[in-house]
Amino acid sequence: MTCIIIDDEPLAIDVIESYCQALGAIEVVGTFTNAIEALDFINSNSIDLVFSDIEMPNISGIELIRSLEGKIPYFIFTTAYPEYALEGFDLNAVDYLVKPIPFPRFIKAVNRVKEMVKLNRANHSFNMSSAGGETPAHEDDFIFVKSEYENLKIDINKINLIQGLKDYLKIHTEDSKAILTLMSFKEIQSKLPENTFIRVHRSYIINVNKIASVQKNRILINDERIPIGESYKSLVYSRLNI
Repeated sequence: MTCIIIDDEPLAIDVIESYCQALGAIEVVGTFTNAIEALDFINSNSIDLVFSDIEMPNISGIELIRSLEGKIPYFIFTTAYPEYALEGFDLNAVDYLVKPIPFPRFIKAVNRVKEMVKLNRANHSFNMSSAGGETPAHEDDFIFVKSEYENLKIDINKINLIQGLKDYLKIHTEDSKAILTLMSFKEIQSKLPENTFIRVHRSYIINVNKIASVQKNRILINDERIPIGESYKSLVYSRLNI
């Protein structure tokens, strides 16, 4: 089970991260002291659970969960203010942990999430079997994207990387000409196989099969050096097994 931790107090992050390591069944793929950066990460990646403080600068944990798009991960709120509990549960938070968090209470909250994840996966497997077997996450080896006045067909296997340029995405392929399209990262990721394309920076998605090497905080693809964002490091290194 994967999770991220959001808290403007680094010490609070360290406590929850140490609890996750002690349990062993939870992989922390990102930690954030800035909820806005966390929002971008959640909207761009598939994670199971979010531990989030409520009282934070710029955007609160309550506002964070209300701002999410699409599939929302499970939330466990962590805070020193128990008066927020009712509002948190109204947003379908799984649990509410009051600081300082006792380890046994932490275990109880995580076990609740594990049971919910297990139940959802069982229901998904049942629905797939009832439909006559699992449907592959991505069946085609091509996608269509709108560029200027036409829908272009792109061979997925020829995509090297995708770069964000304000409102546009620039799709770099094995062919010499890059393709500009008015899409969001979330839209393009929904068209691509998750096991092949990963987001490594707020401005880049890469095809892992095209990686030539990883150099410190950069990935080399066809002489192009793509930065690895600080908040994406754990997820990227885990996916690449390095």
